[in-house]
Amino acid sequence: MLNPFPDLLVYSLLAPFILRVVAGSIFINLGVLLFRGEKERWLASLSALNIPNPKLIIKILGIIEVVSGIMLILGFYTQIASLILALLVFAESYIEYKQPEILKRNFVFYIILLAIVLSLLLSGAGRPAFDLPL
Repeated sequence: MLNPFPDLLVYSLLAPFILRVVAGSIFINLGVLLFRGEKERWLASLSALNIPNPKLIIKILGIIEVVSGIMLILGFYTQIASLILALLVFAESYIEYKQPEILKRNFVFYIILLAIVLSLLLSGAGRPAFDLPL
């Protein structure tokens, strides 16, 4: 079947850029929430799951989410950031499954984020980005 808008395929490298900006913004927001608004809920959740030293884990998760979100927006090591964030999304969805009353997100949110970061992992950064394919 023919593509109904073949002229738009010229801009196909901008699709990952849109996904990068959206996912990066979401992860920066989630990282900031770990340091501010959701810190107590995360402490309760990690303590309930018997994870040692939850305060340190929260700081590490927040830093990883903020730094990886910035990396996504800039298009800097996009595939590495996407892989790390895919693992984090999987871990957060597990925590949400085990302690649903702690966090206030549902599985649809995590499925969409996982789909975006896996798409970026497989497709690369697109344009504009620092890590364009050679």
